Amino acid sequence: MQTFSIPGFKDNISIQHLTLDFNGTLALDGKLIDGVKEALVTLSKIVTIHVLTGDTFGTAREQLKDSPCKIALLTADKQAEQKEKYVLSLNPHTVIGIGNGHNDKLMMKACVIGIMVVQKEGASAESLMAADIVCPDILTALDLLNHPLRLSATLRA
Repeated sequence: MQTFSIPGFKDNISIQHLTLDFNGTLALDGKLIDGVKEALVTLSKIVTIHVLTGDTFGTAREQLKDSPCKIALLTADKQAEQKEKYVLSLNPHTVIGIGNGHNDKLMMKACVIGIMVVQKEGASAESLMAADIVCPDILTALDLLNHPLRLSATLRA
């Protein structure tokens, strides 16, 4: 668990969970981005990691094998609502969410902090507007959890 405060944004944040999109966020064209697996192993020592995916390429389970993640495969219909419901089941005040797609919008809004990554797949404009922070890549986004003062510097009022 990671505990910190962000003056003027949210006080006494206790992060217990990290929810992540797979394709476009952790992976490109169904393959994990270099360095992601190692970053997830490091983060698993402070948060429980959940990957929420429609698994477009059918590779999520194989790519994440031996990773410290819970994988939730979503049905094709209403994926945004499925991601939101999953976050709400975890207690959204303890969840940071990271994504890039249109189906991540409701997850971003439900989490205590939503982080958008804009990588080679691009990012949904609507989800971008729902995010609290925008990062240039997944490794930068994941590293924010290791350095919560960066979150505070970005989000404080």
